[in-house]
Amino acid sequence: MSDHGRPTPRRRQRPEEKEEEEDKISSSSGKSVAAKGTPWWSEKRIWAAALAFRAANALLIQTYFNPDEHWQSLEVAHRVVFGYGHLTWEWKKGIRSYLHPLVFALLYKVLGFLRLDTPWFMVKAPRLLQSVFASIGDVYIYKLSKLIFDEHVAKWALFCQLMNWFTFFCMTRTLSNSLETVLTVVGLFYWLTSSGSSKQLSVPSRKLGLFIAALACAVRPTSAITWLYVGVLYLIRMQSRLHFLFFEVVPIGILVLAMSCLLDWWMYGSFTIVPLNFLRFNFFSSGGDYYGTHPWHWYLTQGFPSMLLTFLPYTVIGILKSKEWRISGLIAWVLGIYSVLGHKEFRFVLPVLPMALIFSGYSLSVMSKPDLLDMKRRKSQPGNKCPSRVQLAVLFLVATNVPMALYMSTIHQRGSEDVMIYLSKEAHKGKVRSILFLMPCHSTPYYSILHHDLPMQFLDCTPSDAKGILDESDRFMIDPLGFVISMFTNASLPSHIVLFSSEEKQLRELLISYSFDEIKRFFHAHFKVDRDLQASVVVYALT
Repeated sequence: MSDHGRPTPRRRQRPEEKEEEEDKISSSSGKSVAAKGTPWWSEKRIWAAALAFRAANALLIQTYFNPDEHWQSLEVAHRVVFGYGHLTWEWKKGIRSYLHPLVFALLYKVLGFLRLDTPWFMVKAPRLLQSVFASIGDVYIYKLSKLIFDEHVAKWALFCQLMNWFTFFCMTRTLSNSLETVLTVVGLFYWLTSSGSSKQLSVPSRKLGLFIAALACAVRPTSAITWLYVGVLYLIRMQSRLHFLFFEVVPIGILVLAMSCLLDWWMYGSFTIVPLNFLRFNFFSSGGDYYGTHPWHWYLTQGFPSMLLTFLPYTVIGILKSKEWRISGLIAWVLGIYSVLGHKEFRFVLPVLPMALIFSGYSLSVMSKPDLLDMKRRKSQPGNKCPSRVQLAVLFLVATNVPMALYMSTIHQRGSEDVMIYLSKEAHKGKVRSILFLMPCHSTPYYSILHHDLPMQFLDCTPSDAKGILDESDRFMIDPLGFVISMFTNASLPSHIVLFSSEEKQLRELLISYSFDEIKRFFHAHFKVDRDLQASVVVYALT
């Protein structure tokens, strides 16, 4: 897409052409690429480095972020493979596809076959698998940036992708949004490759991009928001629109939809069109609003700026200087559409975060090229060791993002996972018979980490069809003492109870009166998020 007032850009070289050109240059100098060995910035080495980085990233994650990381992927996969695990109400309404959980079901199958389904592997293996996907996304951020701009920008874009605190915090988690983000980046690369390549390469590349786009929509139907923008933008520019729609978009879309529906039909036991059910609940009936709403401007004023953190000014500068309106338009489109919806979460706009970081990379790339005045100043002052602008920028970004990434990944809200790892080990020793979670629903992982078929109960928060009816979780939070007294009167006592310290203050005396004693306490958070401060997670056992 050309911009007004700008010269028409020359055709971008295909990767194959660039490699041939590099071979010619090196041959003319008498030194071939093969003689030199693999260049450091080869895609293989970039992927190896990204894989090592993301593997370490996955191993460092010890905190709880969003229930869907466990309850909509690993818990479902655990049930499929091991025969026990909780299915939330979404699965009863058919608004979730089994495509994403089955990725981890395959992993669980391998762990079970090799008898590696130990507490450590059950916690770390899924995130290590996701780190492989995340590293592929990193490589394609490099490739996409190189395609849109040049290799110099691509290097800086990769730096931004790896240094951003939120990508570190989120990309190796087993959320469907994380996989959706990878598929979006990969699909965009092949899509844009087709628009700037020769006719022989463009059609296969475009079809591959379409297939990946359809796969992203199958994993998460809201990905259609991204691809609607990309498709319409492409459609406006092309001549053979009908041929593109009826011989490429429709066949590939029907193929992926059919595969997804057949998979869900097999898993659900009845014919289920998940994308339709998903859109009907989240868009047409505002079902997501049940879990809270935010002002329309939240993504623009709080959500996305928080995700970018100190990369924000560099992104804005990069957008303005590069004038690459296709990608910046995509970011604005996605943020705008999601702003219309009442229920908002950080992870919903994760797929466009890498696009914003590409512009940060562009900004840093421009800064790294010293101007003439700077060069003259350094020549006139040979002893001057003052850091350059880009060095200061890098130090600033690292100093602000790395501590944030480490704090959020290793400290904030870690009690939810620590308590389940502890209970898993205790259950393995035969010390746990049953568990009751007296906390807001889905505050911890479940069977996917416990990995023992024991009776467990949590407070239900299934949306009611009738308005004004409070669920168990809400009734407990309003009156913890009265709720637990009623529960203990009408049910048998569990061997273990798990609760937050904020509710323990009101329930401690009651629990002691029923012969429960505190046996373990785990740090959880230094500050509150959306409720009272949940400083620690406490375990009580029946004596």
